Amino acid sequence: MDFTEDQIRRYARHILLKEMGGLGQEKLLNARVLVVGAGGLGSPVILYLAAAGVGTIGVVDDDTVDLSNLQRQILHGTADIGRAKVDSAMAAVAAINPDVTVVPHRERLTAANAAQLIGAYDLVADGSDNFATRFLVNDAAYFAGRPLVSGAILRFDGQVATYAPARVAEDGTHGPCYRCLFREPPPPGQIPSCAEAGVLGALCGLVGSLQATEILKELMGIGDSLSGSLMIIEALGTTFRKIAVKADPACPLCGTEPTIRDLSIHAG
Repeated sequence: MDFTEDQIRRYARHILLKEMGGLGQEKLLNARVLVVGAGGLGSPVILYLAAAGVGTIGVVDDDTVDLSNLQRQILHGTADIGRAKVDSAMAAVAAINPDVTVVPHRERLTAANAAQLIGAYDLVADGSDNFATRFLVNDAAYFAGRPLVSGAILRFDGQVATYAPARVAEDGTHGPCYRCLFREPPPPGQIPSCAEAGVLGALCGLVGSLQATEILKELMGIGDSLSGSLMIIEALGTTFRKIAVKADPACPLCGTEPTIRDLSIHAG
C-alpha cells in the first residue's frame, strides 16, 4: 500500500514501531471492527481505533445521548444530548481521522441480526451493559469464527478478555469462550447495573483503552494474545490481576458435546 504524505505523518509513531511498521498500519487501515455499544466502554474503544487508523468501524447502538451518560461516555458531548449515539460517534470519528469510515447500526443486537452483523466484520468488541447482549455477542462471534474482545465494568472494578475459540493451537487445543467462564446469565436482579450501583467514569477509559490495545494486537497479529487469560482491574487498590483460564470441555457452546448449536437459544 502506498501511504499518502498525510498518512505517513499521521501514523509515524506507529510505523516507527518495529513490531508494526508500514505493514501493520496497512492491516489496520484494511480492517473492519464491530463495536457493540457506544457508551462507557465503546467510547474509548471507538476513539482509539479511529485514531489508530482502523479503516472501518461498525457501531451498534439504538440509544440516544443523555446527560447522565456524559460522566463517562467521552465519545459524546453536551451538545449531543438527545442525538442518536451512532450519529454522535460518526461525528466524533470524522473529527479525528478522515481515513476511517463509521458504519452506523442504529438497532439493538438480537438473535435475528447478530450473525449477519458480526459476520461482516473481522473482529467484534463488546462494550454492552447487560448480560443478555454479552452472551449473544459471544455466541454469535463463536458461530461466525470471529475473535471477541470483551470488557465489563461496575463501580470500581473492571474485566478485559479476548475470546478466540476458533483459533486452534499446534497441540490441537483452543482458548475459552465467554461461556467457559460464565455458563449462563445470572438471574435478573442478582447483579446490579451501573445505573443502579454506579461506576467510576475514568475506569471506563482504562478498561476501554485496554480493549482497544488488544484489538489492535489481534488485527496485526503481534504480541501475546489475551486469549486464555482474564484481566481483572481493581481501581480502588490500583491492582491488576491476570488469571489463566482454559476452555471447558463441558462448555455448552465450544465444548466436546455442545448443546447450543445456533442463536435460537436467544430468540424471544
